[in-house]
Amino acid sequence: MAEPQKITIIEGPPPTFEYANDGWLFGLTESPTAYRVARCTLRTFNGPALVERCYRAWRDGETIDLEFRDDEGLTREAPIVAARWAEADEGDVLLIWVRLEDSEVEIELDFEFDDDDDDDPFKDEGDWDFPSLLD
Repeated sequence: MAEPQKITIIEGPPPTFEYANDGWLFGLTESPTAYRVARCTLRTFNGPALVERCYRAWRDGETIDLEFRDDEGLTREAPIVAARWAEADEGDVLLIWVRLEDSEVEIELDFEFDDDDDDDPFKDEGDWDFPSLLD
């Protein structure tokens, strides 16, 4: 059996994955197991060659994984379901869509309020009096 195909992140911080809800992705992840597709953006020296590696693996009926280190420093892998590259001022950018199980996904919520926003509910921060259920 052949060695599994991989694209390995060799330096830098762990990749940041963002949920992808594009309709074209749903056909790539049909399965009895619940999966999510997430996208990560990586800088690379040769984006076209990496995308070509993905296309060759898929053409030959093989899978190709993204190998990376997580926040704890452990080596992780995620199957790549789509890949694309683009040019940027700093060099090539690789866009990779990977399949993650629901249990592997952490959701981070980030709320930002503009100082000039009149709809800011926290604008007049004072002492809030929350009723206690223990009284």
